[in-house]
Amino acid sequence: MARRRLLLLLKPLDVYPSLETSVQTTTTSSANRQKNTLEKKAVDWKATFRSGLHKPIRNVDLVITVGGDGTLLQASHLLDDKIPVLGLNSDPTRPEEVAELSEEFDATRSTGYLCAATADNFEQILNDILENRSEPCELARMAVSVNSNLISTSALNDILLAHPCPATVSRFSLRTKKDGEPLSSLLHCRSSGLRVSTAAGSTAAIHSAGGFTMPILSKELQYMVREPISAEATSELMSGLVKSSETMEVSWFCREGVLYIDGSHVVHSIQLGDTIQLSPRAPLLKVYLSPDLLSRNQQANI
Repeated sequence: MARRRLLLLLKPLDVYPSLETSVQTTTTSSANRQKNTLEKKAVDWKATFRSGLHKPIRNVDLVITVGGDGTLLQASHLLDDKIPVLGLNSDPTRPEEVAELSEEFDATRSTGYLCAATADNFEQILNDILENRSEPCELARMAVSVNSNLISTSALNDILLAHPCPATVSRFSLRTKKDGEPLSSLLHCRSSGLRVSTAAGSTAAIHSAGGFTMPILSKELQYMVREPISAEATSELMSGLVKSSETMEVSWFCREGVLYIDGSHVVHSIQLGDTIQLSPRAPLLKVYLSPDLLSRNQQANI
């Protein structure tokens, strides 16, 4: 049997006020533990920091991200639908630390929602993968186009479309289509922007704004107009779903705008007259998910 080729993608050391030494020690210790585990396996592996990786990932059989959801998100932008990824939450939130430092700053770390492994169970999960006892799940990603030109980065979590100045009203219209034909009436919006999420991203910003958690394996998108102030603000079309066979089309009517993909690291400028197309038909991402998360997904479908 050919040796598996693994890439260990590491989160750069974060700097928290009063926590720099603690975080660096925890992150470094976790990474070293995983390296020691890999040395014992019949695999070929290499490690790199996520900040130093900018080209599509090729010629590996598995990517292991060591960090949190942000590290896995960044890896997803460089992965096709063939190479699976395993997330390891190297420094999860510690409730006692959050309570102790609550008067100084927010010590909350990554929730690791998409991370199936921790430092404690990593070797067992890796054994299951290497011995073919575990299979990755396929998560939907969002394809994003501007004026019919596909952006190379697919969104695993969400996109935010807004004016670059948060105090400025965003003006746009939207509707859903199928096979190029309108499915809904044109909705004219004046608001603070538009957020659209995948199922994986439905527990993040859109949930905080009043959206709902979708089954993790859903192939639909959820959208929400942010803080609408237009006459149609009460319309039921201000939020909803884009089904797997549909596309949302947004026409932008401000002089300038910004399209954020999975947070603030991937940014595209848009301008007056641009049309943005959003669909859940980007290449799927193979991810090893935790049994607890899959169990909640099954219960949601009952």
